Amino acid sequence: MKLTNPNEVPVYTISGASTARPLPDWLARKRKRSLKNDPEYANRVELLQDFEFEEASSCIRVSEDGEWVMSTGTYKPQIHTHYLPHLSLSFARHTTTLNHSFILLSTDYSKSLHLQCDRRLEFHTPGGCHYETRLPRYGRDLVYDRQSTEALIPSVGVNADGIGEVYRLNLEVGRYLQPYQVDVGGDDMTTSGGGALQGGINTGSVNCGAIAEDSHNLLAFGTSIGTVEFWDPRSKARVGILAGQEGEITALDFDRSGLSLATGSSSGLVQLFDLRRPVPILRKDQGYGYPIKTLMHMTTSSQEKKILSADKRIIKLWDEADGKAWTSVEPAVDINSVAWCKQSGMLLTANEGKQQHAFFIPQLGPAPRWCSFLDNMVEEMAEEAPAETYDNYKFLTLPELRALNLGHLVGTTSLLRPYMHGYFVASRLYEEARLIANPYIWDDERTKRVKEKVEKERASRIRGGKKVKVNQKLVDKMLKRQEKRDTVDENKGLLGDERFGNLFEDEEFAVDERSREFQMLNPSTKVGEVSQRKAPGDSDESSEGEDSDEDEIVSRPKEKPKPEMRISSSSYKKSGHQSQDKSLGSRTQANGRVSKNRGDVVGDRSVTFAPAGRRKASEQTKPVEQNTRRDKDRRSASGNVFRKL
Repeated sequence: MKLTNPNEVPVYTISGASTARPLPDWLARKRKRSLKNDPEYANRVELLQDFEFEEASSCIRVSEDGEWVMSTGTYKPQIHTHYLPHLSLSFARHTTTLNHSFILLSTDYSKSLHLQCDRRLEFHTPGGCHYETRLPRYGRDLVYDRQSTEALIPSVGVNADGIGEVYRLNLEVGRYLQPYQVDVGGDDMTTSGGGALQGGINTGSVNCGAIAEDSHNLLAFGTSIGTVEFWDPRSKARVGILAGQEGEITALDFDRSGLSLATGSSSGLVQLFDLRRPVPILRKDQGYGYPIKTLMHMTTSSQEKKILSADKRIIKLWDEADGKAWTSVEPAVDINSVAWCKQSGMLLTANEGKQQHAFFIPQLGPAPRWCSFLDNMVEEMAEEAPAETYDNYKFLTLPELRALNLGHLVGTTSLLRPYMHGYFVASRLYEEARLIANPYIWDDERTKRVKEKVEKERASRIRGGKKVKVNQKLVDKMLKRQEKRDTVDENKGLLGDERFGNLFEDEEFAVDERSREFQMLNPSTKVGEVSQRKAPGDSDESSEGEDSDEDEIVSRPKEKPKPEMRISSSSYKKSGHQSQDKSLGSRTQANGRVSKNRGDVVGDRSVTFAPAGRRKASEQTKPVEQNTRRDKDRRSASGNVFRKL
């Protein structure tokens, strides 16, 4: 789907050709065969099947129930009717002459009245053309009054009295009634061929009509002399006239309240009137100077009142209160007629191209129920739609141009491309102008980049720099918790409390990260490496300390240095004891009670509870250390004081 106005009110082109001249049939079929393997072409959206004519389309209408779309076109002259719930063409019917306009008399497609270009009115039903009648003069528009069941046909030319006429065909009695006589300024008597009957070049005519069927049912007719006449269908009399318009009146539309009337002229001027005032409350120029073909009062999904005006070049939607432009649609082909699916954002057009167009405006309303899948597709496209960028141009306002000494180029060269409140300048010209205006721009830019990098690095590390004598790691850890804050308070919590001042000043309060208590409270803290060198005598003390913990374990003489491991008890740390880690087979246990003469055991040993006597000296293979008494001043790590007794 093609997207237009992506930055304002987006408009999605659901169907319709992007070029004014379609490809020949043989070339189109050849291109389709070459694109059959293209996934993008295979996944394209085809809203309505056969929503096109062989040459062009002239008029389009949507039924009141919202399920049928009828359109007329050429060549050959024909009528297409689409059933919207099936998204397909229901039937196509050919006619003998071209169609000028038509209206749907029923809520669906079953009854329609067609104004043909050969002065005939045709009544069509599902079975075909039901009845046809001929008009005295060529008709310009077709209006249906449901209250009196009358078809009103504004016509071209004047009668014998020089007055224009609006023919009344009563569908209940099946005959013409007395026409409404509208002043159209008489006839050009110099026109040859009897202009009074059929209408010549400068003959007056009634161009269009409108009816306020939702309110007071007042009739309005626009003429070729720029006047609008109001008629009451009950009294069949003129009740007012609105004069002073520029050019011919080509389009009329009543608001639902019946108090607001929009008029469109042949010069592309749209005016909004309040029926209680003779002067327009709003004037809007379409911009291209073409006659206005369609006028429509609309209400968005957010209950904002908008007005749609269309000529053969563009469709514009603008605010009813202040006339501010809301969005616009400009297809590649000329527009003949526009239809709106009420209570939705779907617009359908009949145009001079082969394919008819369908536009979807999400902000105007949701998708109709027969194509509700468009809402999801539009949301996905809105998420994936990239923003428009201008890589080779720089947008500058007028003060910025003057600061770069480029103000003299405004209006004198094509180097500056005006856009809204500024200008687009080529990026290369912009960089050269910056360098000339400020030769030190590169040094300033480098200094700025360095400063930003330094600030970024400062923000990524601890911003507090408080130094203490003891427990510096604890201070850094407390300050690191405040990294995510805008400011770091170095006097918050323990750091600012005088009662804990000695914690960071006295070495007696230093935290020992190697102690067992600290490691259990902080299992994820990385402890510093232990020095691998030992003071002389550490091995004896460590073995002696191990004997105190495990009285029945005797270590054999070590042959190689073993890895060190300190006991985590604070009492052993102060006394300087160390223990050696022994392998599994190097520890021996004595049987029964502890004996003073303990032998050294090597290898596996079976353990038994049978009493064993003392070994002889000859049976001992290795000397055994004698441990006849314990140190009285040494405390046991196990805390068993009964061992000292």
